[in-house]
Amino acid sequence: MAIGIRSYRPLMTGTTHMASTGHYLATAVSYSILEQGGNATDAGVAAGLTLNVVLPQYTSLGGVAPILVHDAQKNETKSISGLGRWPQTASIAYFNDNHGGQLPPGVLRTVTPAAADGWLTALQRYGTMTFEQVATPAMEIAQRGFPIPETLHRALVKEADNLVHDEGEDIRWPSTLAVFYRDGKALATGDVLVQSDLARTFRRMIEVERDSASRGREEAIRAVRDFFYQGEIAEEMVQFIQEQGGLLSMDDLGKFQVGVDEPPSINYKGIDVYTCGPWCQGPVTLQTLSILEGCDLKGMGHNSADYLHTVIEALKLAFADRHAYYGDPDFVDVPLTGLLNPAYGAQRRGLIDLHRAAPQMPNPGDPWAYQSGTRPDRKYQHPEPVGGRLEADTSYICTVDQWGNAFSATPSDGIGGSPVVPGLGFVVSARGSQTWLDPDHPCALEPGKRPRLTPNPAMAFKDGKLWMPFGTPAGDVQCQSMVQMFLNVAEFGMDVQQAIEAPRVSTWSFPNSFWPHAYYPGLVGMEGRIDGETARNLRERGHQVDVWDDWTPRMGALCAVEIDRERGALFAGADLRRDGYAMGR
Repeated sequence: MAIGIRSYRPLMTGTTHMASTGHYLATAVSYSILEQGGNATDAGVAAGLTLNVVLPQYTSLGGVAPILVHDAQKNETKSISGLGRWPQTASIAYFNDNHGGQLPPGVLRTVTPAAADGWLTALQRYGTMTFEQVATPAMEIAQRGFPIPETLHRALVKEADNLVHDEGEDIRWPSTLAVFYRDGKALATGDVLVQSDLARTFRRMIEVERDSASRGREEAIRAVRDFFYQGEIAEEMVQFIQEQGGLLSMDDLGKFQVGVDEPPSINYKGIDVYTCGPWCQGPVTLQTLSILEGCDLKGMGHNSADYLHTVIEALKLAFADRHAYYGDPDFVDVPLTGLLNPAYGAQRRGLIDLHRAAPQMPNPGDPWAYQSGTRPDRKYQHPEPVGGRLEADTSYICTVDQWGNAFSATPSDGIGGSPVVPGLGFVVSARGSQTWLDPDHPCALEPGKRPRLTPNPAMAFKDGKLWMPFGTPAGDVQCQSMVQMFLNVAEFGMDVQQAIEAPRVSTWSFPNSFWPHAYYPGLVGMEGRIDGETARNLRERGHQVDVWDDWTPRMGALCAVEIDRERGALFAGADLRRDGYAMGR
């Protein structure tokens, strides 16, 4: 057992295929698809659709779903953006003129739904099964219902305040209340949650595929996609959003399509790590690892004060660049080549003072010096501290099949962000909440622009061969937990279950991705299992350490599958901080 780390769940092992997801029912569905002969994408999409049913507090069919797919036969790894765009009628001026420079919660934060297109695009391009085959388990769970776990009950209790106006008892989102509450009270743990409208939506999509089956599998899936974005479902979404005062139009939906791109990567001590692009925060993981590569992390000792201080300071440097440079590359010239250049990582590494924490978010670096091109003339102003909630939603999926394919996805957008669409049973993405109304910010709102997304899946490769898909929910903590888990395996030799369970820290010394972008300079969250002497040492270096619960879900819910090619084995782990489980054979 690596460096004395105990795990409370067994490491899942196998030789054929593996799945690890953010909910046990999604993992069971994914495993079933793999057992039926489906590949990693078939199993991943089936799990994603199931998460849209069993984790309504965190995900939605109308939400977001960034995806990484590795196709072993083609020897290619692609990202599928799974992120919507602002309506064409949205603008900073609109919110300044009509809402006092604020982004009101609910439908005014609506961007085009992207998860459905992400699932369908992945299935069409890299799957082998029909939509009916992968969607039927989710449809059946929605129709028959499932007993609510304690985690969902707590979320419903927490979100109840969002459903009633602060100034009275008027119901803000009655369509949500009708599904998840009885007599105004959250469904209790053990109550069976039935989502008939969502089941009907799946059934309608399946019927479209059946009607188009003569055109072949891929064209039939395309017909399902068109039905969602141009047909009756699109019309019902738009009608509801506009009735509620939102800006989404049929034209916005008709023009929308997810991107399929080459994902960025870096090499960390012989391991190639891939994430999605700077339209999400994924490159933070890559930048942080690039900064840390030249540090003797193993020599410092796992979760020692020196080690945690170094990791925290590296993360702060990466988040400073995220704040200054990341945004939709269709609208913003992001210097990603420079940001991921090893020489730039070394330059940023040199700014870490081992004895003293940066009291606030550091200034951004100059990645343009490490790549060709012209630096845009864009103003940078260091942010002022802002109070507010530190959001941590989302879920995660990873699968590996017997042919060496892999799927890694981070779906999101739950019922707390926007009302359920009556008759459809899902919320439309309110991911506009991750936008700035500052025109000089790279994530400033523009018509048709994507907000910068927190969800970001990852994959790692050794010697050019798939090694480990991994990821987690938790908003701005995602990259932080992913970096720590990766280092637990790559540097300290832990198995993936040990690496997932090991206690973690998080920095909040940067503007939060969610409106109103809370910023707490110097704040560090630390799980209580890290010893008090380490916390004291970090405080002496200038960190404002806040000790959290021993197993707090605020640190995410990691999942990972590791491939051991020497022994011909698969190992999978899932986080006990939430409802995740791993399964395989």
